Amino acid sequence: MSSCPWLTAQPIAHRGYHDMNSKVWENTLSAFSRAIDAGFAIECDLQYAADGVPVVFHDEDLQRLCNIAGRTRDKTSGELALLSVGGTKDRVPTLKQMLQLVNGRVPLVIELKDGGEDDEGFAASVLDTLDGYEGDVALMSFKSDFLREFRELGCERPIGLTAEGGRAETWEPHFATLDIGFDFISYQAMHLPNPFIDEARKRGIAVITWTVRDALARQKTKEFADQMTFEGFDPRTLDKEE
Repeated sequence: MSSCPWLTAQPIAHRGYHDMNSKVWENTLSAFSRAIDAGFAIECDLQYAADGVPVVFHDEDLQRLCNIAGRTRDKTSGELALLSVGGTKDRVPTLKQMLQLVNGRVPLVIELKDGGEDDEGFAASVLDTLDGYEGDVALMSFKSDFLREFRELGCERPIGLTAEGGRAETWEPHFATLDIGFDFISYQAMHLPNPFIDEARKRGIAVITWTVRDALARQKTKEFADQMTFEGFDPRTLDKEE
């Protein structure tokens, strides 16, 4: 069975427990505080700032979230810390700042975003930042090179593949990555079931889904996976609604 049972013990708030970017925006300290208060695990994204610091931010560019032009990775962590997210008081936090806020109170599921040639040193920097952190943390990425690098660096945290695909030509590359030795897989809920996930579960690999927003995705998670990464609703109310 899974070596990280805590990963599937409670619903995972996608980019923190935001309110669909109305007042509480994704991947902000406010969204993470709200998740902690609700008792949800936190999923978040990392980009690699120009000064070699992991920052919590999803997009490759700054337009959607900060309303300015430019590549996220062309800015230093200090420059990003000056930018308002969604016009709110929240700024772009570093991974270190997020860890200080969470302080082990809920589990973290952290995704490294693929920056192509800008990724040299990214995985090592993340592990350095996590050194000494005593809370539960899992690391994942669509980019399997990161996962192999984590193994090579002796990462003791659970690692997982983020993936999607509902056809055979999309499953085959995923099968080729199983030799890395995943602890879990985060898969697109609407692309379940499929043979790749069936094989992973036979091997005792935990499966979480993304991004669950409606009843159909919740049902697919219940039938074919172990836990959901959700947004746009409160899972604590599901017993009353369904």
